[in-house]
Amino acid sequence: MAEIVNITINGVEMQATKGSLLIDKLLDENVHIPHFCYHQALGKDGNCRMCMVEIEGQKRPQIACDTPIKDGMIIRTKGENIEKVRREILELELINHPIDCPTCDQAGECKLQDYYMESGFYESRINVNSKNHARKRVDIGSNVMLDQERCVLCTRCVRFCSDITKTNELGVISRADHSVIGIFPGRPLNNPYAMNVIDLCPVGALTNKDFRFKQRVWFLETFDAICNGCSKGCNIFVDHRKEKYKDDQIFRFRPRVNRAINGWFMCDEGRLSYSKENDNRFEIPLVNKNETDINNTIANIFKELTTNKNILMVLSPNLSYEEMLNVKNLARKLNINLSGYSPNTFDENFADNYLRQNDKTSNRASFKELEIDETEEFFEDSLKNASLVFIIENDYFENNIKLLENKKIISFFSHLCLTIGYSNIAVPVASFYEKSGTYTNCDGIKQKVISKMNKNNPMKTITTIIENLKSMIEKGTL
Repeated sequence: MAEIVNITINGVEMQATKGSLLIDKLLDENVHIPHFCYHQALGKDGNCRMCMVEIEGQKRPQIACDTPIKDGMIIRTKGENIEKVRREILELELINHPIDCPTCDQAGECKLQDYYMESGFYESRINVNSKNHARKRVDIGSNVMLDQERCVLCTRCVRFCSDITKTNELGVISRADHSVIGIFPGRPLNNPYAMNVIDLCPVGALTNKDFRFKQRVWFLETFDAICNGCSKGCNIFVDHRKEKYKDDQIFRFRPRVNRAINGWFMCDEGRLSYSKENDNRFEIPLVNKNETDINNTIANIFKELTTNKNILMVLSPNLSYEEMLNVKNLARKLNINLSGYSPNTFDENFADNYLRQNDKTSNRASFKELEIDETEEFFEDSLKNASLVFIIENDYFENNIKLLENKKIISFFSHLCLTIGYSNIAVPVASFYEKSGTYTNCDGIKQKVISKMNKNNPMKTITTIIENLKSMIEKGTL
């Protein structure tokens, strides 16, 4: 069992695990400690020297990223002496750094910029014309753009490719103050997690080619969510903005730290899936292929549900627990067969032994919790006898549309698809990131998502529509 010891940080007594790294304790306690090379997912490297602290009894400052905690340590991260040391180290980092903050896409999220502003020295002792120059705007693959001049050689990206993905595409080239990060000849950055080096980079050396120059980050709003690309449910930040005269739009996804699920990272496919939210949206309800309003649409659904006897509801495993529960309650009230059959959402080629799962849905575990049948036998038997098929965000029929011949179809979708064109009634609904709900991942961990999107004309959620239908059925009237 780990031994717990007492230490003092900036005059505050704390307890910590003996032998653990001092910088981890500082970060966990939200004690401000400048650092470039250290990252909790990558471990210590000790090359930037920015995390210097004073330890009582030591002759000189020590780097917190390579200092094990001992009982009785007295640590200071503030004070004239230690701040002077860090200031001098930072000046060395800036010797060859280009003066291009106004045009750098990392501005607003750059640790070098933050530490420079904290330091308070605004006059350079270096002649601009004598700075070393390197390659700029180098596309190194996987939507990553490299600017070698901005690099502080923290080597986070190199260690990520060697220790995490084990693909080793990046390395340090040349020597001394001419050292730069680069790829090996004929080996571009090419792995399913490559874009994580953008988040790891503390400066503007590695930027997101997909997001580059689309928005200044200080204009963006952010809320916590999960990725719905597979059953892992990686935690993410959703960065969105409602510009003047425009609708609220998502501009990027970023991984959010959750050590129990995805750690610090996410796959590139999940990261780039934000674009699916904005594109190809289904917005106007259809009844017999004619555009109408949502109230008329709900009234027509009520009529169909109360006049048809053999009904099959087919759900998507991407629905939230709350949506599934509401649909199940409606199905029970009307004696409707309920199926979660969706074999098309499994992809063995997508899965790996890290984060990506073969189940490319976010909430299949809730089917089991709510006892919603997923078997092929039940689906086929119910479909054969059904006169009405009620499809809720399930895209199985996209490649099996003939199965719906000679049947009435009601469909709920957030995005345009083939099934809508075959539907007697088609209802646009809120997309995954426009609604709140609970999702259970492949490891049985429940996660709550609260959307903060602010659309001009928000689509109704599935839960709202189903609740309206249940109310109408209970009253027995429109």
